[in-house]
Parts: sequence; C-alpha cells; structure tokens
Amino acid sequence: MAITLAEEIMLLSLDDESGSAKQREAASWAVSGGILLELVLAGKVSVKGKYLELVDTTPTGDALADSRTALIETWMRGRGKCRVTDWLTKDRSKAVAATLESLCQRGVVVDEKHKVLGVFPIRRYPEADGAVERELRERLRAVVLDGAVPDSRTAGLIALVHSAKLHRLAFPDDHGKQVASRMEEVATGQWAAESVRAAIRDMQAAMVAVTVITVAAVGS
Repeated sequence: MAITLAEEIMLLSLDDESGSAKQREAASWAVSGGILLELVLAGKVSVKGKYLELVDTTPTGDALADSRTALIETWMRGRGKCRVTDWLTKDRSKAVAATLESLCQRGVVVDEKHKVLGVFPIRRYPEADGAVERELRERLRAVVLDGAVPDSRTAGLIALVHSAKLHRLAFPDDHGKQVASRMEEVATGQWAAESVRAAIRDMQAAMVAVTVITVAAVGS
C-alpha cells in the first residue's frame, strides 16, 4: 500500500501496540513538512528561501494533499508568497489530525477512545496493518544502514526525519552517529532535480527554526 510522506512519519511516531505518539512535538513539525514536500514533489507548491508559493491548484487525487492545497490557497488570500515557517506553525496540529484520519481511513491504524481516571478523554491509534510499517522500515534500513541508493521519495522522507531529529523513531535500536551521518549524506545527495533539493534544504532550515522556537518555549 502506498502512503504519503506525512503518513509515513506519523506511522513511525506511533507506538504499534498502545497507539500513543512518541517525540510528539518534533514529529508534528515533520508531518506538516511532509505534506508540504508532497505538494512540492507534485508541482503544486514551490519553496524558495524562506517563502512558499502556490503554483497549481489542480487536484492530485490524494485527499490529504488536496485538502492542504485548498487550505493554503485560502490562507494566502491572493498573496504571491508566504513564509514557510508561518504555514508550518499554522498547519501543524491540523496536519497531524488530518494525517491520523487518513491512516484510519486506509485501515493502517484504528482510532481508539479512552478516558484517563474515567474522566479525561484521550485518543490512541494502535496499528491495524503492520505490513505497511514493516515495508517502510525495511526501505529505510536498506538505504541508511545497507547503503542502497534511495528513490526521490525515500530520500525526501529521510531528509525530513533527519531535520526533525527523529533518528530514534526510524531506528530505535541503531540511533548512533552512523545513522545521523548517513541521513545527512542522503539529505544532501544528488537524488532529485536541483529545484527539489533546494526546496528540501529550505524546508529543513524552516523546520529547524520552528523546532528551536518550540523547544525554547517549552523550556522557559
């Protein structure tokens, strides 16, 4: 089953059995960035420097991506370009909710509602179809640990995981310097057209910026 970059990141962050999210804050930035990268790869959005531009609103056929295109169009209100960090900040929590809903609709995870102390409602998303995550992790392992040449989507996923420092989610048993070094090599490699690689670099810079702000706010 083919799933989106955002769904792949979300799946990596969810505990298979409990369905709770790990590294929630950093993963949420990567999920939002994953949807944006999906739009870049589809030619719907361009990212140059600190700014994003909406270049094509034709539907892709993917509900998750198309909903974000419509939201960006509404948010921009006719402006030619907007800051990437502004969009990631605005969309982050909604992007996570939309991505979880998409995974549920695909039958990859299930939506379970519980109450803590019988009062406070919480939602968990345990895995329903483990084959999707197994294929994902095998693909990441082949590229990062075994040195296989990545396709553009896998390389883009690795770049997002690396920029959000989610190495441990992708490789819970192998999260040393070797993994970070290989991910950096892939993230900066010649795996796509220069325009796409430039967009990835600019998005990575934006994600680093918003992640630093979030960490500082939590720690203050």
